[in-house]
Amino acid sequence: MEYPDAYDVLAEKHNQSKSVRYRKILELLMTQIQAQIAVLLPATPEDLSTKLNIDLSRVRNEIHDLFVKGVIIPKDFKTMEGARFCRTVLQLHDASEANARLDPTIEPELLDAWEDFCQKEWYPQRAEEFAKRDIPRDRVIPAYKSVKDIPGLTRYDDVREILRAAPLIAVVPCSCRRQVRHSKTIVESCLQFGRSAEYAIARGSGRQVSYDEAIKVVDRAEEDGQVHTWPNERTLSYGVMCNCTRDACVAWTPIIQQGLSPLKRAAKSRFQATVNQDVCSGCQQCIDRCQFDAIDMVKFLGAKKLKAAVQADKCAGCGVCVIACEPRALSMELVRALEHIPEHRPVLAQ
Repeated sequence: MEYPDAYDVLAEKHNQSKSVRYRKILELLMTQIQAQIAVLLPATPEDLSTKLNIDLSRVRNEIHDLFVKGVIIPKDFKTMEGARFCRTVLQLHDASEANARLDPTIEPELLDAWEDFCQKEWYPQRAEEFAKRDIPRDRVIPAYKSVKDIPGLTRYDDVREILRAAPLIAVVPCSCRRQVRHSKTIVESCLQFGRSAEYAIARGSGRQVSYDEAIKVVDRAEEDGQVHTWPNERTLSYGVMCNCTRDACVAWTPIIQQGLSPLKRAAKSRFQATVNQDVCSGCQQCIDRCQFDAIDMVKFLGAKKLKAAVQADKCAGCGVCVIACEPRALSMELVRALEHIPEHRPVLAQ
């Protein structure tokens, strides 16, 4: 039986039918027979064997290989029952690159293909999507050490309470950092919870960690200047916590490239950084760590050196500047009520 070009069909599912670059990614991820299988899923292995005229054992092996590569996601991670092709470009991007056991013979070419597609085609598309959002769907969670002693801290602001509520935790490599070969900060910093963690562990793209181990991951991320992002709603239950920097992020990078505010990606936390100019040494380390361009060096009357000054309208309250301030001139203030956090996550603009 003749079938339409499988790569074209799969690209069309992600609204990328005209993209030569996206097709290259699909070809790197899948053989032709695997692409045909991905198109026909969620057909059973028995049906696939008949339709494609290949041995049943081979079908099962090909499905498992697609699962490990991050191309398909089954309902049952053990039996592969109900497997389907990734729903979106973002899902395929994250799953295929955040893979702890990526084939080293194909990894550089695949990462380069993703970077080429992102920079030339996908990032402008993503920036348009973010520009339409009146309220960000994600929110900044402050660095724990910057807010841990502030009265009014709730479980929705507390990264440790979010980790404590997770039934299962896995840490996986950050797909964005792998893509650009980021060497400035820790790469194994994305955390997945619940079913998402089960998925990462089952296919070997990540590893299970305890609560204490997860704390070490977020502590290291904060030390590196990474910003925790979480759904913009009052919840402790979600599949993924990203720890991001604007120079290696599939969400922030396109926003910055198009001149949009980084706050289009994630809403502010309930906190804000403030500076005691009398204590500030003018070292400018906070300038380098701020992902939101919210700190300037200003000449104050009577001061011999420039001092840090926080622009309240730009500060997202991430706290990564505070924990790195050696003179302890920076601190956090609770400036927004609990009502700042929506009860339910804002819906996407149509």
